[in-house]
Amino acid sequence: MTYGFDTLQIHAGARPDPATGARQVPIYQTTAYVFRDAEHAAALFNLQEVGYIYSRLTNPTVAALQERVATLEGGAGAVCCSSGHAAQIMALFPLMAPGKNVVVSTRLYGGSITQFSQTIKRFGWTARFVDIDDLDAVNAAIDDDTRAVFCESIANPGGHIADIRALADVADAAGLPLIVDNTAASPYLCRPIELGATLVVHSMTKYLTGNGTVTGGVVVDSGTFDWSASDKFPSLSAPEPAYHGLKFHETFGPLAFTFHGIAIGLRDLGMTLNPQAAHYTLMGIETLSLRMQRHVENAQTVSAWLEGHDKVASVTYAGLESSPYHDRMAKVCPRGAGGLFTMQLKGGYDACVKFVDSLELFSHVANLGDTRSLVIHPASTTHRQLTTEQQIASGAGPDVVRISIGIEDAKDLIADLDQALNNAG
Repeated sequence: MTYGFDTLQIHAGARPDPATGARQVPIYQTTAYVFRDAEHAAALFNLQEVGYIYSRLTNPTVAALQERVATLEGGAGAVCCSSGHAAQIMALFPLMAPGKNVVVSTRLYGGSITQFSQTIKRFGWTARFVDIDDLDAVNAAIDDDTRAVFCESIANPGGHIADIRALADVADAAGLPLIVDNTAASPYLCRPIELGATLVVHSMTKYLTGNGTVTGGVVVDSGTFDWSASDKFPSLSAPEPAYHGLKFHETFGPLAFTFHGIAIGLRDLGMTLNPQAAHYTLMGIETLSLRMQRHVENAQTVSAWLEGHDKVASVTYAGLESSPYHDRMAKVCPRGAGGLFTMQLKGGYDACVKFVDSLELFSHVANLGDTRSLVIHPASTTHRQLTTEQQIASGAGPDVVRISIGIEDAKDLIADLDQALNNAG
């Protein structure tokens, strides 16, 4: 039987505990698991049998979350890890090698721009930044050493919506996977795999958990990419010395990337999600659709009001008819453009700082996707490490404020924004 999204967000991955009958997924707060015998232990370590060995690798609470997110995204499998940034490294790890590059969007979260432009160099990897709306530029940036294309479905902070289908076609023609960060949309608003993406990553810290309590990340594999079609991805297609020459793609088929993420990625990088964090995220996902509907409703109302305010130069919300991405929203995010956008203040940098300091109901924090409405001035915080040119290219110029609309009463949010804008001068 095929179930709807609202049913799956509650039931996928969750079964009554066989030992106690507990209906909610228990927090399995344990480091290790007892093997039946020596033969059972050997089979687990040889990847001949699926089971629990050690909680750096696998844990029943985390496994339930992995199944739920994979189901909601329409993927074959998923690997949870400690944060969204960890998920991005986990996604690239089986694909990259020294001297290889990844083509990435210029419109990314500031921390991701720093991770791609600076940190991955320590692995001998490089990133090529392109405007992903220019498909010719994306294609031109791909060479024999490129191993993936990366974008955000709804870009943080500017709310730009990627043409995932078109990007997938470019990546497919080059024999490369398309990786889509779906954090700002959630699988309720956007399903990148249905649009051609190979891998989907999330900072589960944001909308999936939805209450600002824990950090977490996940990599979802579509299970559709042929890792053996070329010699570009030896980690998945060639013999693995650590497992006596096992070939992940040949052995595990559609689950090759997922098994590699656990057996190699978590084993050696150790970016493990703890079971309590997984439990919080499982509970958050149970109300995902309800929250996203309210986020969209409020964002639509608030952004339209802001667009008419005399202190505001522009608003980037794709749900507005004035947005250049309004038509694309219907293809990529048919249920709405999410709760994240930016606004440009006529008073520039100083007005932005004063505006943020004047808000009372909005929380000034380095987070998004919370039930509470949040605000930040990216140029002085999340995007501070970037040059002014990089800030502008990513939609976070000095005169820009990022707004993450929560699920409060829209009238109260508008009243708070109004007094702060007037105070900012």
